[in-house]
Amino acid sequence: MEEFTPLSGLFGGLLIGLSTALLMLLNGRIAGISGIVGGLLARKGSEVGWRAMFVAGLLLGGLVYVLAAGEVFPVEIQAPLLVMAVAGLLVGFGARMGSGCTSGHGVSGIARLSKRSIVATLVFMGTAIATVFVVGQVL
Repeated sequence: MEEFTPLSGLFGGLLIGLSTALLMLLNGRIAGISGIVGGLLARKGSEVGWRAMFVAGLLLGGLVYVLAAGEVFPVEIQAPLLVMAVAGLLVGFGARMGSGCTSGHGVSGIARLSKRSIVATLVFMGTAIATVFVVGQVL
């Protein structure tokens, strides 16, 4: 870990929690990104507006960061493009198979004390830990 930034992490977590709570309170919807984007791509009439605004807010968050920090957040990806594409497809398949993604289950579901979401999040995290171990230590 290069830099320990507890205040920015706390602030970011509070913003995620606030936005999730507001979406549930004002719209009756769960803030699961895969479901929101999937519904946007399926074009469900009256659902398109809020979904498009949610996704636009995610994209604008990156722009706000660049404007505030004056630089692009440094990201170094060491995997080939093909590996990244396959990984993205597997994540999408897993989110579909698990009836949601980490944001839907991990943030919204756990906050609602959903047993299914707690189990799903434990499986997500366990799989991630095992994958990092295998890729980093075994391969």
